[in-house]
Amino acid sequence: MHSMHSEPLDYLVVGAGPAGLQLGQLLQAAGHGYRILEGGHAPGTFFRTFPRHRKLISINKVHNGTKDPELNLRMDWNSLLSPDDRLLFTRYSKRYFPHADDLVRYLADFAEAFKLDIAYDTRAQRIRRDADGYTVTDQHGHEHHARRLVMATGLTRPNTPDIPGIETAEDYSAVSVDPEDFTDRRVLIIGKGNSALETADNLVETAAVIHVAGPHSVRMAWNTHYVGHLRAVNNNFLDTYQLKSQNALLDGQVLSIDKDPDGSYRVRFSFSRADEVVKELRYDRVIVCTGFRFDASAFDPECRPDLVIDDRFAALTPAYESVNMPGLYFAGTLMQQRDFKKSTGGFIHGFRYAVRALSRILDERHHDRPWPHQSLEATPPALADAVVARVNRSSALWQQFGVIGDLIVTSPGEPARYHEEVPVAYAHESQLAATGDYFIVTLEYGPDHDKVDPFDITVRRTAQNSVDAAFDAAYLHPVIRHFRDRELLGTHHLAENLENEWDHPEVHHAPLAEFFARELDRLPNPAGR
Repeated sequence: MHSMHSEPLDYLVVGAGPAGLQLGQLLQAAGHGYRILEGGHAPGTFFRTFPRHRKLISINKVHNGTKDPELNLRMDWNSLLSPDDRLLFTRYSKRYFPHADDLVRYLADFAEAFKLDIAYDTRAQRIRRDADGYTVTDQHGHEHHARRLVMATGLTRPNTPDIPGIETAEDYSAVSVDPEDFTDRRVLIIGKGNSALETADNLVETAAVIHVAGPHSVRMAWNTHYVGHLRAVNNNFLDTYQLKSQNALLDGQVLSIDKDPDGSYRVRFSFSRADEVVKELRYDRVIVCTGFRFDASAFDPECRPDLVIDDRFAALTPAYESVNMPGLYFAGTLMQQRDFKKSTGGFIHGFRYAVRALSRILDERHHDRPWPHQSLEATPPALADAVVARVNRSSALWQQFGVIGDLIVTSPGEPARYHEEVPVAYAHESQLAATGDYFIVTLEYGPDHDKVDPFDITVRRTAQNSVDAAFDAAYLHPVIRHFRDRELLGTHHLAENLENEWDHPEVHHAPLAEFFARELDRLPNPAGR
């Protein structure tokens, strides 16, 4: 749908994937003038192709034993946030790992339900900055203008490594997914993430030999708690390697790829664990599965955002704004630059909360609307009650662990202000916490959680509900920190609990109330801390 705006829009959003739709719904609800530009003919174009094998690895757990919609979002990694409780992805599929087509269908219904202002078949070809904002020129030569621009394009360009001859190999985005096409072939897959291993798993029954190669060790998501690392659903291949069925993981660097006239490949490989021994290996097929990067090619040189992480992502401030281009914001998987390989910012179940936070940041910065809050009595029992209630229900703190937290601001003689779901890095630099003392409530894993084998029963685990050992907990648990002017004054860990129920009167509530009592008693300028 289109409406003609005489003056420039407040926002142009590029991309009608999950993040563009989520932001569009929030901007529309706030009454801002916006338009979403989408290159495809419907929302969620990326998911029409990817993942290539059509099985999402974002979980969709329908039966959780609770009717609480907030708790259910902890186990629902595909739904967008909305005021309409019928627009839940769990109504579209009962599969734990759903089919990607179901997500495409869901996104189309979401866009239609809110009648979002989306210009389809409109690809952002040129982006330039002008005196009062940004102008995007599409492939038809039409210009779209807004005061602020939000990139919600995701990662759309293959992240191809710089290896001589790699252009002769096949790419994950275009290679055949029919296992019959690889019967009796020797196959090299470059990359060690989920796309590489899902590709390998698909060929286990037909290929003669499969080698999966890359410079880094395979990292298991169950170990790191980063859902973009290798997931169990894609690790059948590791079993075939360790149980000696002609498949192998190669650790090291591909130095060069040569394609011979008969179509076969000679690949020079340097093994990292064998004193850099270089061997030439022969393959019938070589497939590159090395992930994706942000495409910044549409930006005019004078407004191109600075890129980081091997130029795969734009560098973002804590407000999800480009560090060098004011008014240029990022939504969706591009937000993961802020929590790269640590939390869930790269996935719907993480960035839906970051996008909601971005909408509040935009309201605060550009529309003079303060971050919503509720007032609380600034007494230890009242603060402990509020925190216990939130950590036992919140899906945002659960999904965006360590990255998004609740912010409690205290001022002498005034009620406390409880702000929900503030990005932690933003809280420290925002006006919200400028008055002095504040507490940040997060859910977090222990500091070395990714170094511990979670299945090794000989490793000492913190006892359940152990108040004294709570600071040592490796598993997800609530952490409350007291700051003044960004300086950390005190930290309290709630004891971990197998069922994630942190509401025991003696184990959880009382020690938390004592912590608040202690911290609230501190003088404004404590000497000799």
